[in-house]
Amino acid sequence: MNQIIHIKSITQLLDSYGAEKPKHPLIAIVDLSKVGVSESMSNIKLTTDLYSITLKTKTPLRLKYGRSVIDFAEGSLYGCAPGQVLEVSATASAGEFAGWALYFHPDLIRGHSLANKISNYGFFDYETNEALHLSEQEKDTLNSIIEKIEQECETNIDEFSRDVLVANIELLLNYIRRYYSRQFLTRQSQNTDLLSQFEQLMKAYFDSEQIEMEGLPTVQYFAKALHLSPSYFSDLLKKETGKTAKEHIQLFLIDEAKDILLHPHKSISEVAYELGFEYPQYFSRLFKKKVGMSPSKYITQNILNN
Repeated sequence: MNQIIHIKSITQLLDSYGAEKPKHPLIAIVDLSKVGVSESMSNIKLTTDLYSITLKTKTPLRLKYGRSVIDFAEGSLYGCAPGQVLEVSATASAGEFAGWALYFHPDLIRGHSLANKISNYGFFDYETNEALHLSEQEKDTLNSIIEKIEQECETNIDEFSRDVLVANIELLLNYIRRYYSRQFLTRQSQNTDLLSQFEQLMKAYFDSEQIEMEGLPTVQYFAKALHLSPSYFSDLLKKETGKTAKEHIQLFLIDEAKDILLHPHKSISEVAYELGFEYPQYFSRLFKKKVGMSPSKYITQNILNN
């Protein structure tokens, strides 16, 4: 079984790279051309308490991250949230890599507005096959921000240091989100196929016995079926349709419920259980929220109209 190393701090991280001690205790930028993978670091798994953003333009290794093997095209970028696992399976010498990696501890942003918004940057939970592919101009923009962060790290820490660093990190994250939005747009034909597959999967789920056996379908279930991470899947749908994956599932449920509610001799509780709801009250609340009236009022209104 592979050894697992848990990296808890910036200092411990830089030690594992064989790099110099950090200039700031909560953030560091690693020049990947200056690091390698030693024999002692190969065939192990790494997990960290840190956020990271990595732009690798060259790597001699096949790295396993989460469920995916990383295949870096030139200028591809990926993020990693605390708790993710990176597996390295071979050694490499300094100079065989190219690019940079930004690491920061959650304590750096604690108390700042960014701490409350960090979950909005879904790319920290994307799989590596969902990496961002950057143009030269986009790389230049991100590199310029990284240079500013590096300069600030090398400046003596004062009362403004943290605010300046967090502001630049947030700027970096917003540019990455913008470039992902561009990537979604340039892959519209692929996205249309994915939407069609998603709709077919939802219909198949409700037409089969799965809903009775497994209950309400989840975003994770459909993302896995489409070979995507839940975060990427939901962000892609939001960009394409204005609705998240969860909202699409809920709307599909409501459409199914409308048909079933009009069948005679079925109580609202029976309809709720048939649709996979464990609690009928939750079904009634969701129906009222989406339709604007309770299931019983919907039934009454349709009887009167007919």
